[in-house]
Amino acid sequence: MSMAFGIATAYVDRMLPTLRQLQYLKLLAEHASFSRAAEAAHVSQPALSAGVQELEKILGAPVVERTRGNVQLTAVGAEAVRRAEDVLARTEDLVEAAKNAGKPLSGRFRLGVIPTVAPFLLPTKLPGIKLAYPALRLFIREDLTPRLIAGLKAGQLDAAVIALPYNASGVDHARIGDDEILAAAPVGHALAGTGPIPAGSLKAEDLILLEDGHCLRDQALAAFDIDPPKGDDVFAATSLHTLVQMVSAGLGVSFLPEMAVRAGLADMPGVVVRPIAAKAPRREIVVAWRTGSSRAEEARLLAEALTLD
Repeated sequence: MSMAFGIATAYVDRMLPTLRQLQYLKLLAEHASFSRAAEAAHVSQPALSAGVQELEKILGAPVVERTRGNVQLTAVGAEAVRRAEDVLARTEDLVEAAKNAGKPLSGRFRLGVIPTVAPFLLPTKLPGIKLAYPALRLFIREDLTPRLIAGLKAGQLDAAVIALPYNASGVDHARIGDDEILAAAPVGHALAGTGPIPAGSLKAEDLILLEDGHCLRDQALAAFDIDPPKGDDVFAATSLHTLVQMVSAGLGVSFLPEMAVRAGLADMPGVVVRPIAAKAPRREIVVAWRTGSSRAEEARLLAEALTLD
């Protein structure tokens, strides 16, 4: 009896951070300001500051450096934020799972989608998903793959539609389907003929591409074993729509995903779309989620509903 009491007392004496304190620190890291973090947490600035100070007492080390007009995390603070994001994300998962127990794909679901997929896949698939899951409240965020993966790990997203290959630890995925990568050339260009483009015909100096950060750019270049063009005078588009306009204007040759071509993106004067010979490059479209997420089964259901035709 006395031993059990001693163990319980020792456990009580070892204070642990509260979820609210971890949330305060996470918001402070995001906003780099006590006033803005307090506003985001819907509390007064003194309340947030007191919560952070209590967290520092529990950890036995400062988590932020306070200077006039600037808030910067310490090494301990940065590590605490990294771990807090996982704790808070799993807690949110728990709440959502409890709310929607036995009711798959109901309630709020935050879905990220890469820009080279979103406008070509979602318009055809979302009406059917809404019909099949009327209680689902789907929130869509369009962004580049690195930021979507970060959002998954931070608990800001429940799942994300991305394209593989892409290296990301701590993430699981379910397949939607394959999407062939095609070449697009201006009318009159040497590559604007018919049939597949012969291997070795694509040269770096001919290419115009999406800007850095788009996975389609990296996947296409890797598939053809082409080094990216170098120099400040290289054209780089921010979207596929801009890219097609640049091809139409005769500025060079580029790559387009098959789903975009099927959606009519390249149906404009001056653009010729051709397949690429021998082992046509493809990207695998998947729904990804944080490993261990309680919404993994729902993400799998979403992947089934989004399956490419």
